[in-house]
Amino acid sequence: MSDSPDHAQVRLAPPILIALCLLAGWCLDQGQVWPVLPATAGVGLRVALSGAPILLGLGLILYCAQLFKRAQTHIEPWRPTSSVITSGPYRYSRNPIYVGFVVAGAGIALAFDSYWMLLGVLVFVLLANKHVIEREEEYLARKFGEAYSSYRRATRRWL
Repeated sequence: MSDSPDHAQVRLAPPILIALCLLAGWCLDQGQVWPVLPATAGVGLRVALSGAPILLGLGLILYCAQLFKRAQTHIEPWRPTSSVITSGPYRYSRNPIYVGFVVAGAGIALAFDSYWMLLGVLVFVLLANKHVIEREEEYLARKFGEAYSSYRRATRRWL
């Protein structure tokens, strides 16, 4: 019997982590503007370039949330997991929710026309890999053994 808790021991909720990374980028942008889009880009172009990834990312997150609900397992990484989802977008990525955060975050950065916020999205990827995904993968491997290890070998972490 293991003394490990029955969860991934993630300390910071991923939605809060992406929000903090975007906020840090926004704060940096206030001191030194670093635009992404050319000055000639109109509002329509900005809405199209930012709205599409925001909607796509949020749609992916919501779809994955429904998969968790159907599987009757917790989506929160600090709660126990009762099953590994391998259907839908989980056939292509072990972390489609985080992919959704990245896509939506990139859209938000485009909406604010901020390279700093895009860099914040990159920081999110690095922090999520180290402090969220690695913990989740260790927990799932410990809990589900070869079933998870086989899925992990067959499916990419991000895309």
